Amino acid sequence: MLIVPTAHELCFDRAQEVVLSVNKHKPWIETSYHGVITENTDIVLLDPPLVALDKDAPVPYAGEICAFKIHGVEAPFEAVVLNGTSGEGQLRARGLVDCELQKEYTFIIQAHDCGAGPGGTGGKKSHKAVVHIQVNDVNEFSPVFREGQYHAAVTEGKIYDSILQVEATDLDCSPQYSQICNYQITTGNTPFAIDRNGNIRNTEKLSFDKQRQYEVLVTAFDCGQKRSSESVAVHIDVKPVCKPGWQGWNKRVDYEPGTGSKQLFPKMHLETCGGPLSSVRTTVELQTSHIGKGCDRETYSEKSLQKLCGASSGSTDLLPGPSTSTNWTASLLTDSGRDSDLIFRFDGRQAAKIPDQVVPQNLTDQFTIATWMKHGPSPGVRAEKETLLCNSDKTEMNRHHYSLYVHNCRLVFLLRRDFTQVDTFRPAEFHWKLEQICDKEWHYYVINVEFPVVTLYVDGVTYDPYLVTDDWPIHPSQIDVQLTVGACWQGEHDYHVTKPRFTQYFRGSLSGLTIRPGKIESQKVISCLQACKEGLDINSLESLSKGIKFHFNPAQSILVMEGEDLENMNAALRKVSYINSRQFPTPGIRRLHISTSVQCFGEDTCVSISDIDAVVMVLQPSEPRITMTGADRLTRPAADLSGPTGLALFQDLHIISTVTKGDERRGEGFADCRPEVQEEVIHNLDYCDMLVLGEELRPELESLQLKRSALLGKHLDATNSTSGMSIYGVDSMSNYEQVIRQVRYYNWHPAQIPDRKFRLTCSELNGRYTSNEFTLEVTMIHNMYPTHSSGVPSAATVVIVICIAALVGVVVLGIYRIHLTHQQEGRSSDTSKEGELDWDDSALTITVNPMEVKGTAEERGEARN
Repeated sequence: MLIVPTAHELCFDRAQEVVLSVNKHKPWIETSYHGVITENTDIVLLDPPLVALDKDAPVPYAGEICAFKIHGVEAPFEAVVLNGTSGEGQLRARGLVDCELQKEYTFIIQAHDCGAGPGGTGGKKSHKAVVHIQVNDVNEFSPVFREGQYHAAVTEGKIYDSILQVEATDLDCSPQYSQICNYQITTGNTPFAIDRNGNIRNTEKLSFDKQRQYEVLVTAFDCGQKRSSESVAVHIDVKPVCKPGWQGWNKRVDYEPGTGSKQLFPKMHLETCGGPLSSVRTTVELQTSHIGKGCDRETYSEKSLQKLCGASSGSTDLLPGPSTSTNWTASLLTDSGRDSDLIFRFDGRQAAKIPDQVVPQNLTDQFTIATWMKHGPSPGVRAEKETLLCNSDKTEMNRHHYSLYVHNCRLVFLLRRDFTQVDTFRPAEFHWKLEQICDKEWHYYVINVEFPVVTLYVDGVTYDPYLVTDDWPIHPSQIDVQLTVGACWQGEHDYHVTKPRFTQYFRGSLSGLTIRPGKIESQKVISCLQACKEGLDINSLESLSKGIKFHFNPAQSILVMEGEDLENMNAALRKVSYINSRQFPTPGIRRLHISTSVQCFGEDTCVSISDIDAVVMVLQPSEPRITMTGADRLTRPAADLSGPTGLALFQDLHIISTVTKGDERRGEGFADCRPEVQEEVIHNLDYCDMLVLGEELRPELESLQLKRSALLGKHLDATNSTSGMSIYGVDSMSNYEQVIRQVRYYNWHPAQIPDRKFRLTCSELNGRYTSNEFTLEVTMIHNMYPTHSSGVPSAATVVIVICIAALVGVVVLGIYRIHLTHQQEGRSSDTSKEGELDWDDSALTITVNPMEVKGTAEERGEARN
């Protein structure tokens, strides 16, 4: 069957042929493109440029380019046709590209022509071309160091190629901007350099003594010369060349009074440079020879200390302070610049003769001699006897009855008995050989004699004599004896001419030399008298390792520690502390000396440890202010002063003591102008003087009196004189108050002495701290009979008055005669005015103090001693 196409179908086919005949060719582009885009921009620079060609040109539509299509939706790019006729196109970024997120992109692109007509029908597309795009970096990030700071340590005296390396990074994506090309030290004048890789080296040898730590600042540059926004700190510690010795200790330790014990070496440790040790022995010595008698003791008088320690009464002080009544010490050299300690220095030329009335006459088989002594060998002086105390013949002969002397650094006590006591060969010389005798340090020596046994105490420790020599008793004679201090009195007899002189002089220092006859002192009292208020201590003694051995000397000024384990020894030394129990310690330095010996296995000593020296600085204590208050004026009828109870002068006396302390927060950023605080403190007094102002007391008319019962149970005594009264002894302020309130003033003839003034002063630590001067004025009121005038009396009144007066006269005359008779009968039994008073004078021990210069410090010291 023959099918004949219709006219319409024939027209369509022809049109198709026309189109095909017009758009014959596909667009043509390069097979690959390489593009570059800088981050944060949108134009891509392509090589070669984006151009599509079509052979159908110049036929409209068929020879034109209408679009560039990109395959790959992830690619953030688009292609646009700039000129359809020429086929030029451009590649753009749809948004900002970031090199740090993606450095390269690859995708496919095709070109499309416009087809045969305006509708784009019959369009053709080119082959697929590959596009590679690289994102160019912008130097937007600065270098940043990996560490916030760097630390390193070097040993002194060495040059290092690299002490440490610092490292910085950069977040930029390109090698140019992300790489660090240079480092630089920005701190000037430092002995360090840095290379391009961040290695720090020293340019000269470092010294630990010169500088122990350096801090240098380092900055970094990337290859685009962008600098790091912040420099980094590099800390370089300089360590000393390993030298065996103690490390981590301070040369000075400050001690605040009243704070108990304080660790001396809380961070100290022994460096042995790795050598194996078998034992370590360390000696810590607290040197206080410049403080009083070798340590910081309470500087009260010897008598006060004896009372405090419970010593037996009746001792005789052979070296009291010089005064009018104790003038035998006036020519001796004294050293009173040691916090009130009374110290006598003997240089081989001074000595003192003790007056006969002072010398104890009743020495028996029991007595005690005690003294503080500091002695050392005298260079260039021939070794001869140096006498501390000597009792010898006063004239004609040269016999030593008893003496205490030093000979060749040996202490010798000589005791010769009389034939009247014993007539056999008996012990006479007792010798002790001790290091303390010649170490030039203060020591407390006590010799207890219980004949024939003699015991020596040195700083509270007993020592038996190493040698005892016997001798015959001394033949009786009528020669008087002389007791001397600092030398021996030698009465020579040559051709009937007596030439007495001193010999065997002492060279050293003495203090508190006493003799107590009839009784020996107990060890408890001796230990109390020499006890030191400051010394070394060990905190947490129970926490010490069991492997640590330690030993204190009696004064606790020397500590010896020994152990096998180094760490245990270090821990033990860190517990060593200083303690001072004085309420008001002597300020100033205390020197510390530490010596150490180390033993290794199989060797005597393997490591040499240098000694170290440090100081404890005792700070100035807050000084007390002693204040006395009360009535400063008393007005009383004259009869009160002559009555049986007299007048209590200081009945309302109050004694308080305060210290001034600043705000505790001072020095911590608070202003120094904060108010100071007054705090009341409780402490002891050691004397109060009640002096009469103006004319001295007239014993026949007036007196000051104190009952002995007022002193019972207290560590107090009192002396009385025409210049006043002194109450002395170490006791509390309240006890002093109680006693002073009971002092009474009597005036039996107030008409002759109408007014009196008294001045009261008190002291702590032998006058180191004194009170205010409290003055009391006493005024006496005399009875007066007033008269009355009332006009002219009447005659009757006059008569009555005359009669009454006559009657009264007769009565009074009779009474007077009776009283006169009784008075004559009782006069023989009334021996004194005090006998009429109901007052127990027999209970008083108020002695007359021979003070010649009224009110001086000399007479106050004399009254107390």
